[in-house]
Amino acid sequence: MNSLSGGSEAAFADYVHRLVDVIGHADRAEPLNDYCLGLMLPVERKSVEPLAAVTAPTRVSAKHQSLLHFVGQAPWSDEALLARVRNLVLPLIERHGPVEAWIVDDTGFPKKGRHSVGVARQYCGQLGKQDNCQVAVSLSIANVAASLPIAYRLYLPENWADDPERRRKAKIPDSVAFQTKPAIALDQIRAAQAAGVAPGVVLADAGYGADGAFRTGLSAIGLDYVVGVQPTLSVWRPGEGPLPPKPWRGKGRPTSLMRRSPEHSPVSAKALAQELPQDAWQTIGWREGTNIDLTSRFAAVRVRPASRDYNLTEPRAVEWLLIEWPEGNSEPLKYWLSTLAADTSVEKLVSTAKLRWRIERDYRELKQELGLSHYEGRGWRGFHHHASLCIAAYGFLISQREAIPPSAPAKTKSRPEPAVPEGYRPHESPHPTRATRAKFDRHRPKTLDRRTQSQPPAMSMLHQDNAR
Repeated sequence: MNSLSGGSEAAFADYVHRLVDVIGHADRAEPLNDYCLGLMLPVERKSVEPLAAVTAPTRVSAKHQSLLHFVGQAPWSDEALLARVRNLVLPLIERHGPVEAWIVDDTGFPKKGRHSVGVARQYCGQLGKQDNCQVAVSLSIANVAASLPIAYRLYLPENWADDPERRRKAKIPDSVAFQTKPAIALDQIRAAQAAGVAPGVVLADAGYGADGAFRTGLSAIGLDYVVGVQPTLSVWRPGEGPLPPKPWRGKGRPTSLMRRSPEHSPVSAKALAQELPQDAWQTIGWREGTNIDLTSRFAAVRVRPASRDYNLTEPRAVEWLLIEWPEGNSEPLKYWLSTLAADTSVEKLVSTAKLRWRIERDYRELKQELGLSHYEGRGWRGFHHHASLCIAAYGFLISQREAIPPSAPAKTKSRPEPAVPEGYRPHESPHPTRATRAKFDRHRPKTLDRRTQSQPPAMSMLHQDNAR
């Protein structure tokens, strides 16, 4: 581990030692250590074989088989590992203040072919469009200083969930059935609550907030939320609500359902925003940016959501509708619903809603620095094991953030890269043809210059990101 400074090496060894007992057999300690270490090294491609090459350059083949079994087949619990990482890292996060938010999100992994577990043509946030990809749902805990994913699960499309042959080949557990992404997120939230995780306001984008069952589920377990919604969301104007049931006239069955009429109807969130007077809007800053403070125009009003309330016997509770309409835009940009208290300030609503940026940082670092998207196996277990190990490595880096001086380089790629054995080529390319060499050269790490071999790493994620 000459790529870590002495203090970091000791801290890493202690961190891994605290994880060993939750992955079962003691003989998994070495692959756990090496896999997490490899993820933190500046290897361009962090699939199993390059990790074997940089962690055991004199015995690549044996290490490759060991890591391949550990991540793809060994039956250790992802939930247990993530719980241990959470218990180790959460106290460090809370040194900067209590947990403020539980952040729900999903991330996509573009894929070619159709055999990797969960691959389907669906919306991929990384690409910003529909494409062939895998999608995973996660839950993170966060405050203004740091955040950490504590749950992670692949979304299994219906055409996978209902296909016995695909399930068999990918070794999908029988207990895994089709669930929508909001339903997966609710399960993760309930599990975190049952585990006694310090509660926070649930934050999510409109992909989750537009799901009424998701919002209702959060309220049912006593959690407040600030969630994105669509401009088409149906709401009652401030002070209004559905009409009461029609009075019974002594004939027929009495009705108990709420009503609306042509003269008394809800409006869309967008229409309501456009009706608000000029003095309803105020400019609010929520974070210091790289060069300027991040500010925008916001309005917040108390409304009742109206979606299908004509099927209810009681009107929905009053909530905050927060709207962002930047100066100069022709229409509002974003909308949120929130169950935070009625006396919550607009500033607090905005700062809470905007804290969701932390999950974007998590995914950026997990993908760009730790190889979250680099796993090449096709099975259910390997997909989740790789992600859990990436999160475990990320947890260590969070724990070490203050050990890296502020003047350290900002980009991981500026670090020296570890050596691989002379003449090494990937296992799947036994003949050193030009084509196979060119294929691996795109992913293999460069050889270290002797003068730089002892320099410690300077992970960009270890710094306090003032730009955020």
